[in-house]
Amino acid sequence: MSDEQALPPELNIAPEDWREMPASVQALVLSLHAQLVALTQEVAQLREQVKRNSRNSSQPPSSDPPDQKPPPSKTKPPKKRRKRGGQPGHKGHHRIVVPPQQVDRFEMCKPSHCHDCGHELVGDDPDLYRYQTVEIPPPKADVTEYQVHRLTCPDCGAQTRGSLPSEAAASQFGVNVSTWIVLLMGVYRLSKRQVADLLATTYGIHISPGSVVNLQKRASAALAPVVDEAVEAVKTQPARYIDDTGWQQRDIARKSYLWVVVTPLVTVFHIVASRAGQVAKDLLGEDSEGAAISDRASSFSWLKERVWQVCWAHLLRDFQKILDRGGASFPVGETLRIQAEYLLMSWGRVRDGTLSHADFLTELPTIQDAVHQALVAGTQCDHAKTAETCRRLLAVESALWTFATHPEVEPTNNAAERALRPAVIWRKTSYGTQSQAGSRFVERILTVVASARQQDRNPFDLVLAALQAQRLGTIPPSLLQPLS
Repeated sequence: MSDEQALPPELNIAPEDWREMPASVQALVLSLHAQLVALTQEVAQLREQVKRNSRNSSQPPSSDPPDQKPPPSKTKPPKKRRKRGGQPGHKGHHRIVVPPQQVDRFEMCKPSHCHDCGHELVGDDPDLYRYQTVEIPPPKADVTEYQVHRLTCPDCGAQTRGSLPSEAAASQFGVNVSTWIVLLMGVYRLSKRQVADLLATTYGIHISPGSVVNLQKRASAALAPVVDEAVEAVKTQPARYIDDTGWQQRDIARKSYLWVVVTPLVTVFHIVASRAGQVAKDLLGEDSEGAAISDRASSFSWLKERVWQVCWAHLLRDFQKILDRGGASFPVGETLRIQAEYLLMSWGRVRDGTLSHADFLTELPTIQDAVHQALVAGTQCDHAKTAETCRRLLAVESALWTFATHPEVEPTNNAAERALRPAVIWRKTSYGTQSQAGSRFVERILTVVASARQQDRNPFDLVLAALQAQRLGTIPPSLLQPLS
């Protein structure tokens, strides 16, 4: 038959029967077969999307359905159900009694007579019982009126007007009010109108939302040099945990992203309308010798030539996704997931001191070998996505184990993900920012607050010092050293 078409090997048709078919029937069979293959691939993709959850993708746990429960781990013993409340042996937490120098007022509670015989009692108890109550004084704004005089010289008749102190001339609202406004918006995520309403109802300070915006802009400018110094410090740190999440800035058409870099010294945020690798290079320093810990997004592919640690928490989700595909992918994914869970469990014991680092390193080659063998097997899998994931991981295999030779590096990027959570909540309640100026304020206040808490410093003090430096023209505070 001259127009006979090639018989696909997966069709269970005898060659002699195929040759007897008219060309039109062969064409129809091939067309139906092509449609079946396409539909089969589409169904597989849809099934994978339906199965997506926080365990096998980057979706947040809040997106999981309420009835979804994680499968029992084969590397962790099942948890016993406990009664609610404090457990036997749990060390209780009690209110700390502040030292006498921090007490504002002392009230003596002395008995005047013996409760048995009625004899008069005098003296002091050397081992007295100290009981403290804490109260907030009635909120009241401290209003200062500057009365500026214009006086006439009795000699020449010229008039001279008095001048306001520079700090007062900068704003009708003091630095404490400005600092409180900045933290209400940037830490406690109140809107401009909520901030104005709170100040009016508590302190009797009447301020318009527009004035709140103006104070926000001034505070953002005051924090700029503080944050710029921290941004440069990131490039010199030994370990940098980097991640990003979506953001919306309404005055630009394309999507923006909120980036974060967590280091042992500071945490830096940056909002930009790009997820390209150049942003990561600018934040980390393209020539920096410090280690970088991230997921496997394409924006971090340039790190293959640097000191790179691929996040094992993300890898665990990748392995779960492979396992969920079933078929030939299942044994590959199961092996990889078990090894990843055991690795993270062992590393957790290293951190809490129940396993020595030396013993961990002794056991690590066994885990490395098992992961390598599973990845090699996965490249031969008949599922294209599984094979591709395994090939990509083998291409960066050395980046899976950087933490083993760099003690300052953690195997996961959890530090960056934790740092992003407050910002994500802010994004969900505020729907992002309206302008470039708003984005600069968000990244700066997030940087200052996260870094201050990381260093066990009071963010109020840092913001206050920055605003005072702006008004007085003095040197701003530093996130790299304590306040003097």
